[in-house]
Amino acid sequence: MAIGRGSRKPGRSAGPTTSPSPPPDGWTPDLGRWGKPHYLAIAEAIADDIRTGRLAVAERLPPQRALAERLELNFTTVARGYVEAQRRGLVEARVGQGTFVAGPAMPVPALRIMAPRRHGPVDFTMNLPPEPDDPALLARMQGGLASVSEDLPNLLRYQGFGGTPEDKDAAIEWLRRRGLEASRDRLLICPGAHAAIGAVMSLVAQPGDTICCETLTYPGARALAAHLGMRLVGLPMDAEGIDAAAFAATCTRHAPKALYLNPTLQNPTTITISPARRADIVTVARRYNVAIIEDDAYGFVPVTPATSFYQLAPEITYHVAGLAKCLGAGLRLAYMLAPSARAALQLTAALRASTVMASPITTALATRWIGDGTAEAILAFVRSESRVRQGIATGMLGRHGATADPAGFHLWLSLPEGWTRSAFASQARAAGIGAVASDAFLAAGEAPEAVRICLGGLAGRAEIAQSLEILAHALSHSPALASAYI
Repeated sequence: MAIGRGSRKPGRSAGPTTSPSPPPDGWTPDLGRWGKPHYLAIAEAIADDIRTGRLAVAERLPPQRALAERLELNFTTVARGYVEAQRRGLVEARVGQGTFVAGPAMPVPALRIMAPRRHGPVDFTMNLPPEPDDPALLARMQGGLASVSEDLPNLLRYQGFGGTPEDKDAAIEWLRRRGLEASRDRLLICPGAHAAIGAVMSLVAQPGDTICCETLTYPGARALAAHLGMRLVGLPMDAEGIDAAAFAATCTRHAPKALYLNPTLQNPTTITISPARRADIVTVARRYNVAIIEDDAYGFVPVTPATSFYQLAPEITYHVAGLAKCLGAGLRLAYMLAPSARAALQLTAALRASTVMASPITTALATRWIGDGTAEAILAFVRSESRVRQGIATGMLGRHGATADPAGFHLWLSLPEGWTRSAFASQARAAGIGAVASDAFLAAGEAPEAVRICLGGLAGRAEIAQSLEILAHALSHSPALASAYI
């Protein structure tokens, strides 16, 4: 028999009351009265009981599994109900503690530079670093922006391409922390890594030429090659990176002009190419005179990064160090090192024609943050928070075939037998959770049954844990059974 919403132990009144509520773990809603899917009815019941005083601010709701058993529902349905309530701002999830009735909204500061934390399901599709939430760090970041704005009239004018001497000095200082020694005549400040990679491709190859890459590669590289009319040939990979022998065989057959690599915390597989494999790849590239395009998007994230290809073979390597994955995607800034001063001049012409210049405001902000230590503080936060989130993900999905590097903020989930990537992505979408199927990264061969899951962005730990728990629960059942749950 259904128990009335907000009802407690026998003998208690079901009517509104202003007296302290009984232990919230006994909260049992009547879902039938709402005439909606069960997960929406749970959210409606929470809202109604908050309005009538049956649930008070800071009260703890029953654990999801306990409520699921009490209501004879699947765990995923109850989890979706809590997520929906959180999306409406009715409750808040606390890692390791449970779900609590939320308090009244806090006043919004007059000036903000960061979006508020989201509530509800998490979109795991965008590979963003975790966003700082420490008030002191946010104030420091905002202070840098305010300082830069004092020179706003000058920053709104056209600037020479490649950065001012001050901006280049800051870039050189930043790259030195990666173990790279840069000279100004080989350094360019570009409007994002994507633009830099496209400029290099257009410089080293012509339409119809071949560029090699990993079998599973950054979708932006696929898009750029297609846009430029170039053929992208994927090379097989193992746990150490691309197969050097396969690279050599491809050089013999196709005479590629360049090898595009994302060698550290690779997107999407999380692989970091081993030192021995890097040396083998450089040997092949030199033998066949193949340029290396090193997309070092995640190179700063590990505390002790691997030796870069630019350090191993500076005469053939174009090193692209974007700031999107270590400081923030909105900066749209990248520092690029060319193999020679002449190559840098050629790239300057190509980039000026297609992009005019990097944003002076963005460049000045990055220069400021590097100079005053804010950039290092942001990076320290990204490193620390990424490790915490990877720990949460390992606990939830490790037994289901997830692989990741503890330093990174995405993971690669090889799906259990019986699951297809399309079925899993569909189930995730039904729960309001985004994941990217392997097809988006495929350069050659058949796409594996796998998805990429990203742990960064503006979602907090509790939201990430809640959404990962839903995915883990679905994976513990067959796809046919899970489809009835979500």
